[in-house]
Amino acid sequence: MHRVVSREQWIAERQKLLAQEKAFTRQRDALGELRRALPWVRLEKNYQFDSPQGRVSLADLFRDRSQLFVQHVMQGPNQPLQCVGCALGVDHLESILPHLENHDVSVVAIARATMPELTTLRDRMGWRVPFYSSFGSDFNYDFGVSFKPEEMAAGRAYYNYGYCDPGIEDISGNSVFYKDESGAIFHTYSNYARGGEDFLGIYRILEVTPKGRNEQGPYHSLTDWVRPNNMYGKGGEVAPNGRFTPPVSCCM
Repeated sequence: MHRVVSREQWIAERQKLLAQEKAFTRQRDALGELRRALPWVRLEKNYQFDSPQGRVSLADLFRDRSQLFVQHVMQGPNQPLQCVGCALGVDHLESILPHLENHDVSVVAIARATMPELTTLRDRMGWRVPFYSSFGSDFNYDFGVSFKPEEMAAGRAYYNYGYCDPGIEDISGNSVFYKDESGAIFHTYSNYARGGEDFLGIYRILEVTPKGRNEQGPYHSLTDWVRPNNMYGKGGEVAPNGRFTPPVSCCM
């Protein structure tokens, strides 16, 4: 049983917690300033992507805005299994897409899977976020979310600002870019692994509920409970790397 107290004692303890929450809010504000103060890197490569309309450049992805937020989706070519964490991330962007787009932020999802594969995924999930394929491009490799065969064979690749064995060829992350009035594009920020939780508002809600994250499965992460939003209650399994295998009887 959880501790139960009177209303008066609860208010007294809530006031103490409020002081800590306010301090954390100020720390978050300071961290945001540090993130924005990072130096930028001017991009020299002309990255090209496949889109439903044909080949486009990274500059085209800004769509008349100066800021670009990229959700790196963990989907490689000929990889039919969807990542539940990436799906959760895109779902979050869906809900705030009009607000971001009307605040000078273009939002896109990019993966190495081919454009027909990504179009099938996007249509199946009913997403509005634009998807682009980086197949045949250095983009995913340069921004640390895909790894070359030789890196996989060696079990050593540069991920999340250090060398490790990534385990799989494609992985998730988020990147931010800025385009100035001259058209020059700069890389301003990227994060990976648990850093992506900053963009998952569902955790802020779960953390104030009595059960918290309630990740009680074998992996103690979102892979224990998150499913594609159209697959809850239909069975299927999620691997430790987040890839969802639907039940044999179900066609996603």
